[in-house]
Amino acid sequence: MSRPAALGFIFVTILVDVLAFGVTIPVLPKLVEELSGGDTVQAARIFGAFGTVWALMQFVCSPILGVLSDRFGRRPVLLLSLLGLGLDYVLMALAPTLGWLFLGRVLSGMLAANYATAGAYIADVTPPERRAAGYGIMGAAWGLGFVLGPALGGVLGQISPRLPFWAAGALTLVNVAYGLVVLPESLPKERRRAVSLRNASPIGSLALLRGRPGLFELGAVYFLHHVAHHVLPSVFVLWAGYRLGWDTRMMGISLAIVGVASVVVQGALVRPIVARIGERRSLVVGLVAELVAYTMYGLADRAALVWVGVACGAFAGLFNPALQGLMSRRVDAAEQGRLQGVNGSLMGIAGLIGPGLFTLTFAHFISPGAPMVLPGAPFLLAAAVVAIGLMIALRSTASEAVPAPAPPA
Repeated sequence: MSRPAALGFIFVTILVDVLAFGVTIPVLPKLVEELSGGDTVQAARIFGAFGTVWALMQFVCSPILGVLSDRFGRRPVLLLSLLGLGLDYVLMALAPTLGWLFLGRVLSGMLAANYATAGAYIADVTPPERRAAGYGIMGAAWGLGFVLGPALGGVLGQISPRLPFWAAGALTLVNVAYGLVVLPESLPKERRRAVSLRNASPIGSLALLRGRPGLFELGAVYFLHHVAHHVLPSVFVLWAGYRLGWDTRMMGISLAIVGVASVVVQGALVRPIVARIGERRSLVVGLVAELVAYTMYGLADRAALVWVGVACGAFAGLFNPALQGLMSRRVDAAEQGRLQGVNGSLMGIAGLIGPGLFTLTFAHFISPGAPMVLPGAPFLLAAAVVAIGLMIALRSTASEAVPAPAPPA
């Protein structure tokens, strides 16, 4: 398979993976409520536990899948995890009790950690100077999947709350069949490494960050970005209804626009921008755009400021491809899976911290006992977190700054 075709398959794989996950978003809370006997309060608590466990499984299993792909190759790990994920959706579609549904979410969190393997595949088939564009393709697939998935899930959920799970399973299993036919192995046997239990553990895998110059600082930036990123899925809907009076239709439209803007930037603009200004400057632009976007949301008292935030936030899509490109340069070819596993663990930790941090902040600043009513406080907090990441990024990548051209004599 040629490099463009291989990247095309990874795009389709991530798209289908996220699409399959996305179709369950509108109906999973309702299914939890149904299996809880219609108790909405109890269902809310259980659903929160589901999200926490899913993030925990990402934290634990991302390094395991990454190390396994360094040992046995990307193809078998990617396809077997997708196969398990497809069967898991079938399990959740059939779940007769909350216990079975909970088991399905645990397995989903474990198997969805294959994102790390997909990232390692891109590093295998893409030269270092083009990796940012390759990771941009992954970001575009994520954005498109989150635009289409919930919309499709909402339509299917009108028929039955279990139908989206059947659709997710079918999409994933069809993608496995597609991969069996077209996906080649990207990691030659001579570049594979023996499995190390220490490297496969989430804590031991983080030692990689300390073992390579500058990697710890970039890992910290990656972690802070993902903590801040949880502000949107955690409080945007609640905030928009409280602050702007938006109904569900307007919220759906706005989130769809956010997704489309992200797809445009990551799918079409990452490659030319990174090629023109380099990975370091692209990283900085992405963080500044994210900082401005969260600040606009935090200060917004009318829709116009929200749309300014959306426009700026789209260019935050430069962050992940540029940072992934910089990080992948700091490890050798046989450690790309391990690196992606570490990144998956950092995302998992961020997933454990971010949602609670921002929902509690929002609740505090709209409560009667708050020192001041500030509905945008979660976004301003997210902006502060990004600002810390920006300072670390500027300092840790200073040696990679491209000097300005000398003025003509």
